[in-house]
Amino acid sequence: MTIITLTTDFGHKDYSIAVIKVALLNHIPEATIIDISHQITPYNHSETAYILKNAFSAFPKGSIHIIGVESELTPENIHLAMEFEGHFFIGADNGIFSLIKEGLKAKKTVAINIHNSVVTSFPVLDVFIHVAAHIARNGTLEVIGNPIKEIRELTNVKPVINPEGNQILGSVIYIDNYGNVVTNITLKLFKEIGKTRSFTIFARTLKFRKIYESYSKAIDFKLPKEKREEDGKKLALFNSAGHLELAVYKSNPLTVGSASSLFGLDYRDPITIKFD
Repeated sequence: MTIITLTTDFGHKDYSIAVIKVALLNHIPEATIIDISHQITPYNHSETAYILKNAFSAFPKGSIHIIGVESELTPENIHLAMEFEGHFFIGADNGIFSLIKEGLKAKKTVAINIHNSVVTSFPVLDVFIHVAAHIARNGTLEVIGNPIKEIRELTNVKPVINPEGNQILGSVIYIDNYGNVVTNITLKLFKEIGKTRSFTIFARTLKFRKIYESYSKAIDFKLPKEKREEDGKKLALFNSAGHLELAVYKSNPLTVGSASSLFGLDYRDPITIKFD
């Protein structure tokens, strides 16, 4: 069984996703196609990488992951196929690959070279599917591309440590379906820099001096319901992906609001942790 995942910023309004899936099944009838997300914010590389990096390892090795975010071929945006951690990734060299592997070494990366036989404005359909079909037939990457050693690196989405070693300067990389704000500050980095020191998290005018283990840990369930601080309670926690998240308990962007709207935070806004 061949598993192929799709991660794009195409949305669901247009016909694109349906056409891609039909083409995949025409080329790989035995394929199981799984949507990771088609609601990526357009051209958002760090959001794409965050979602795919935390999803791909749940799939069996040998899975093929097609990335349709800023995939148009240009001299500065070539197409890549990468074998990493037993998985195959197909997409553009726009920095997403570097964020997925996070400094680790890929087993093999090639610059796709089958474009001479294809004229297209829709590379996911006309190029990436052919590459996926080749890989599904146990074809080697060298047949469809030229090996390369360097890919585009995105460094401006990584947190920075100040020279004194008492601050982590991070930023917002993702806003989830509940409006919770996810940062690029990981639990691993927090422990490495903070050790056991007390801290304050700064997000615009807000300050957080405690990090909860989970959303429900922020609520004192020993109190009668009418005396609990539930609605609109702000909290910080490390989410299941190990990233610092700023949230509002039981938030709803469509009704009571969310961390993003209530805190006034958006993509790339600064988040700072200062240690005492």
